Amino acid sequence: MKHSLLTLALWLVTVCAMAQIKVSGRVIDAQTLEPLYGANVILEQTNKGATTSLEGAFELNNLRSGTYQLRITYVGYETYRQSLTLTESTELSISLERSSLLTEEFIVTATRANENTPTTYTNVKREDIQKINLGQDLPILLNQTPSVVTNSDAGAGVGYTGIRIRGSDQTRINVTINGIPVNDAESHGVFWVNMPDFASSVDNIQIQRGVGTSTNGAAAFGASINVQTNTLREEPYAEFNNSFGSFNTWKHTVSAGTGLLNDRFVVDARLSQITSDGFIDRAFSDLSSYFLSGAYYGDKHIIKLNIFSGREQTYQAWNGVPESLLRTNRTFNAYTYENETDNYQQDNYQLIYTGTLSPTIKANLALHYTYGRGYYEQFRTDDDFADYNLPNVVIGGETITSTDLIRRRWLDNDFYGAVYSLNYLSTDEKVDITLGGGANRYDGDHFGEVIWARFASTSDIRYRYYDNNAVKDDVNFFLKANYQLTPKLNVFGDMQVRMIDYRFLGFDNNLSNVTQDANYTFYNPKFGATYALGAQQSIYASYAISNREPVRDDFTESSPDSRPLPERLRNLEVGYRQNGERYNLEVAYYLMDYQNQLILTGQINDVGAYTRQNVDNSYRTGIELVGGYRFSDRLQWTGNVTYSQNMIRNFVAFYDDFDTGEQFTEAFDGETPIAFSPDWVAGSTFSFKPYTGFTADLLTKYVSEQYLDNTGNSNRQLDAFLTNDLRLNYQFKAKFAKEISLTLLVNNMFDVKYEPNGYTFSYVAGGEFITENFYYPMAGRNFLLGLNVRF
Repeated sequence: MKHSLLTLALWLVTVCAMAQIKVSGRVIDAQTLEPLYGANVILEQTNKGATTSLEGAFELNNLRSGTYQLRITYVGYETYRQSLTLTESTELSISLERSSLLTEEFIVTATRANENTPTTYTNVKREDIQKINLGQDLPILLNQTPSVVTNSDAGAGVGYTGIRIRGSDQTRINVTINGIPVNDAESHGVFWVNMPDFASSVDNIQIQRGVGTSTNGAAAFGASINVQTNTLREEPYAEFNNSFGSFNTWKHTVSAGTGLLNDRFVVDARLSQITSDGFIDRAFSDLSSYFLSGAYYGDKHIIKLNIFSGREQTYQAWNGVPESLLRTNRTFNAYTYENETDNYQQDNYQLIYTGTLSPTIKANLALHYTYGRGYYEQFRTDDDFADYNLPNVVIGGETITSTDLIRRRWLDNDFYGAVYSLNYLSTDEKVDITLGGGANRYDGDHFGEVIWARFASTSDIRYRYYDNNAVKDDVNFFLKANYQLTPKLNVFGDMQVRMIDYRFLGFDNNLSNVTQDANYTFYNPKFGATYALGAQQSIYASYAISNREPVRDDFTESSPDSRPLPERLRNLEVGYRQNGERYNLEVAYYLMDYQNQLILTGQINDVGAYTRQNVDNSYRTGIELVGGYRFSDRLQWTGNVTYSQNMIRNFVAFYDDFDTGEQFTEAFDGETPIAFSPDWVAGSTFSFKPYTGFTADLLTKYVSEQYLDNTGNSNRQLDAFLTNDLRLNYQFKAKFAKEISLTLLVNNMFDVKYEPNGYTFSYVAGGEFITENFYYPMAGRNFLLGLNVRF
């Protein structure tokens, strides 16, 4: 008995001694002294490991006495190794040196801004995205960034979503993935629904507001979003991410990677599925995607192949909720046909090379191919046969001129090309020159089919009632340079030449459909300077010009006489940046002066279409404040606020008079506000960490009134809204996993009723002037609960 008690006592002493030994510390950048979040900390000869927190902190507990090898890895930094002899708890301060080897950062360098670039931008890190990545589309995940307003057709952030930056919609925001264009070549839009759960494969994002620096693809006419996909993860991993929430929303994601094999090869893969019933009636989403990447990492060269694909089926909620039902039936959907759906699949292939050609020269080349195909299906009531090039139906002595039918409108397209950059950085880092550009072709088939009709006339099943093709070639090259004129002053210059050749089926001056060809050459200069006021503060100013061609409908629904002119934007940016030990502050003033901006006026052109018209003068001007403050290691705040004026001078609105069959106008002297451009946009995030592993975030968003058209009429308005979201996250370790994370996101926690998007039209009928407004309401209080297990 005494022997047993003595053994138990010794065992307890040993356990207590083990529990008292821990290794903790902080990992920082050796140059900037900034904490490094997400560094891998491994104590070899054990199964102990950790990932550094936002403050760069880590902790390894319950260690035995002995000698160990500590290894720390972080992308873009030299691997850190240290021998530790542990007899008691140890606290370390570790500085990582940046790697002299080539990293994947150069893949996107050509189209990105840095601290010496005189433009206004925001960087979004992987960890910021993953904290709220529970199934909602990428625009919703960027909702807290400056000057951003987001919306969702289905009301819950899954399915068709949109983003506006400084009031500019998605067709005016340039988007690239690894420097490769994403915007649809014809509509200039980006359909995030075609890339479900893409956020799970994103390493970082840069949002440039205004014209920004030269990029590839559609012109940046309000902002650009530059996405970089997963970068090197040296350690093997596997992750399971599942979430469930309101409206029967489910997200299932599994991802895995080999880590660095033989110091040269890496394979990463992801498979995702997202389903949701949506807030709006029947507005379901059924989304699936995958991402596969294989890479070779040499000392001076990287070759990487990315393949990713998305498939979506969404029930249409495009019509919105009429104003008369907004208070009584916010989930109303006018569509009831069971297969009123949008169906599309998009496959993307990227082959990327980046390499160091000499101590001062780096090169990047990417070949890409995107294949998209799909349709949306509609039930149509009482459509005329003539609209489908079909003869009327005669039964006995009765002539039938219209029928109920089901149609599909198809898009089958190929987009392919190459982008490149060549960078020279002098040995003293005073001269930084980049030559870059790209050549891309879009080849798209547009056709429509009648798959059923109550009266079929002479049509067969899948009768094609229209069929046309469009080809668009887009070639650009740019030369940008940053020169350190003095130790404090950097000057910047950037010239882009963009050439477009667009061949499409449109109306000629005789109102006949013929294939036409439109050609443009644009010169887009940019220049500016950055001046360092001190070690952690600077001012900058830049002036840029951007030109942009009309979109597909502007071409196909007009004649050469009524075809609109290209738009031009002159953009002035002036800013101040300061980083302190506990705070950061950015102030930016901008002026975006448009010439020939294209907007809807309601005017019918010479082919009977309601196309956009050029307005001579319009502008956006405002001030953006962005900042953050760390009150303590447990409490910090980040936020932004934008005040802007967005105006059109001497706007003229056109209305239909159905009593006379004519149009009449309403002219506005002076200035009227541009549609969907709020005066105030603000975001705030308070982050509280009461103890290790647990974080509570309060996310607040305010958007002031917006107008549905350009008349400034308060009867055609989106009301201001203030929403608050609560995010709770708890991370802990288990014997079978490196990390387990539980996340609860309560959206719109105070159940605010708001609508960030809508549309309007007005007309005269029966001698009465009628305005009809339609809205896209967002969900009230709703939640998402996520579980992430990392091995």
